[in-house]
Amino acid sequence: MCGICGFVGDKEEKKTILSEMMSAIRHRGPDNEGIYQDEEISFGFCRLSIIDMKTGNQPMFNEDRTKCLIFNGEIYNYRELREELQEKGHVFSTGSDSEVLLHGYEEYGEDLLLKLRGMFAFVIWDSRKKRLFAARDFFGIKPFYYSVVDGHFVFASEIKSILCFPGGKKEVNEKAMELYLAFQYSVLEETFFKGIYRLNPGHFLVYENGKTKIQRYFVPNLEPEEMDDAEAEAKLEKVLKESIKRHHVSDVEVGGFLSGGIDSNYLATGLEKGKTFTVGFGGEDNWYSEISHAEELKKSYPLKCYSKIIRKDDFWHAVPQVAYYLDEPSGDASAIALYFVAREASRHVKVVWSGEGADEFFGGYNIYREPDALKWMDWIPTGGRRKIASLAEKMPDMKGRDYLVRAGIPVEERYIGNAHIFSTKEIRELLKHNKDILSADKLLEDQYEDTIDLETMERMQQIDINNWLPGDILQKADRMSMANSLELRVPYLDYDVFEFARKLPLRDKIRKGQTKYLFRKVAGQKLPDEITKRKKLGFPVPIRIWIREEPWRSKIRDAFTSETAIRFFIEKFLLELLEDHVKGKKDNSRKIWIVYMFLVWHHVYFS
Repeated sequence: MCGICGFVGDKEEKKTILSEMMSAIRHRGPDNEGIYQDEEISFGFCRLSIIDMKTGNQPMFNEDRTKCLIFNGEIYNYRELREELQEKGHVFSTGSDSEVLLHGYEEYGEDLLLKLRGMFAFVIWDSRKKRLFAARDFFGIKPFYYSVVDGHFVFASEIKSILCFPGGKKEVNEKAMELYLAFQYSVLEETFFKGIYRLNPGHFLVYENGKTKIQRYFVPNLEPEEMDDAEAEAKLEKVLKESIKRHHVSDVEVGGFLSGGIDSNYLATGLEKGKTFTVGFGGEDNWYSEISHAEELKKSYPLKCYSKIIRKDDFWHAVPQVAYYLDEPSGDASAIALYFVAREASRHVKVVWSGEGADEFFGGYNIYREPDALKWMDWIPTGGRRKIASLAEKMPDMKGRDYLVRAGIPVEERYIGNAHIFSTKEIRELLKHNKDILSADKLLEDQYEDTIDLETMERMQQIDINNWLPGDILQKADRMSMANSLELRVPYLDYDVFEFARKLPLRDKIRKGQTKYLFRKVAGQKLPDEITKRKKLGFPVPIRIWIREEPWRSKIRDAFTSETAIRFFIEKFLLELLEDHVKGKKDNSRKIWIVYMFLVWHHVYFS
């Protein structure tokens, strides 16, 4: 794991520029660094040593030095690929997974990507063709950003590194902000910084002759088919076992994040006397802690469990740091809990497993049960359902109002992902510059069109795999672990695991109101019932309570009346949100938090 950065094109003081770009991401790789510069390229590499610790340094070249590689990630099947390439005549000089990418690209070109099993973002420069090739893994585990500044193609693992390149204009992309208020994360290809773009998951990029071409090489489509129950259970157990084995590949100790839920507990059973890490919130808010649940597993497995209680002062003090490391605003408060658990883990290990992806692949979110609950309205024509929803909307105090509203609206209009914070109507009322706002459902129209043949729950699942998973879940996982120089591995987000999961029928995901039905059965072979049946929390944060308390309430109010807030938002709307929450009229905590985190981010990067 590491950080990569660089640019194409000659530049005055290029050594100083590259050094500053590398300094901005040194937390991603403090063990070693490497640079390569000539008249055409400048490549920088910050290394966190995990595999082949002595000879795996980068940038790395092929035998005749016509191709140069820098790579962030891990390739778990590199030994098999190495043997395959050696049989074809390739000669290796190191034992690293990085060199497999270099020779693999020489042999297969872009077709190499579908042969890889792992997480990756890498760049290869072909000095003969004057061609840069960059690729990002299937699901977006590892990040990659790029921009064109004064005719130079600039790239990095994190946006803050690109911001070090001279000549760029640092400006807020207000289109990104509009959609952020709905989704709680940055959803557009163009980031919160105008002119800086993310390479989307499952895509590769070619920069040649001053032009950028982007192409998709992997589409994570769900294609459910009927399966025999016993056969499905055996297959899932097999692919999970193989993925866990692959994710053990390391020359250093591997630990694991552990919450009270089933996903991380199942992974922890494969750690073999390993170390686990969890956090909670103490004092009067102790019911937000999963520490006691997380430590139950050591009764059955020889694990060493490390836990930490986060105090309110520590949490609030960390907010600006987290905003800095995230690069873009995020309204997901669990990112801060993740920051603390990663910090604790980094004191003991260099690699951890985490349970990201299980909910998206196996149907684990409670919202996925909604289509079953709304089936009673299927007999009512669409027009009738819309009328019911319209009437319910006009009765804000009616019991069951939200249920009737959602029941009357088609899924493609009501579901934009696991989080839906502000409605388009609210965003128009909140923002000062509210013309031509792109609504969240309009953004997803094409994605929903592609899922027309799936069941409603599976359409929701597909939307989350495409958007919520890379945009929120994996974004915070990468940034918070790398902020602490910790490699985070995600065994559920394995290509072969997905190839199985995409074929799962609906009844193996949701059955009798139970989420992740098949996965729970498989996990139940190793875990006690109290874990497999426990309600999911996942490092919850008590911001709902803390926002009502001093000095945090005043801190947020000050932010809501700041010059920055007044520039972007209608002050009256913000203060009403806060006042209604403090008085207990409404739970506006998520709306308050998402705006507050934007303001903190803006202060960190622009003030």
